[in-house]
Amino acid sequence: MSTSERDFNAAAAAKSKKKREAPFSLRLSFEEKSALREAANGVPLGAYIKAKLFDEPLGKVRRRNTNPVKDHEALGRVLGSLGRSRLSQNLNQLARAANTGALPVSPDVEAEIRAACADVQAMRGELLRALGSLPGGGEP
Repeated sequence: MSTSERDFNAAAAAKSKKKREAPFSLRLSFEEKSALREAANGVPLGAYIKAKLFDEPLGKVRRRNTNPVKDHEALGRVLGSLGRSRLSQNLNQLARAANTGALPVSPDVEAEIRAACADVQAMRGELLRALGSLPGGGEP
């Protein structure tokens, strides 16, 4: 056994001797938890409870974005077009045929694949725009 292996084993053994504190659990009713979430106003509950319990300021706590959709109209357009299309079924059939080697590459098949790719790219752009991921609402 080399020196580095012994050092590693000693370090691992020393680390395992140090026990972590058991987590604290608190049961709340549905109404209590709902009121607590409302009082926290988007701050993670653990950070909010600790700040209140120990009378500390919350400081800069990273809040979760509760509504990532920036453009509901664009999201509606994407979901509507996805619902009207058979895009997922068509792509699945093409993938299955390609995996089995049964996909004849004709000009019609190539045109269909290119159209499906264009549809997917258009939906991606609309989703990014709806979620506010594109600065200035520009093109993807």
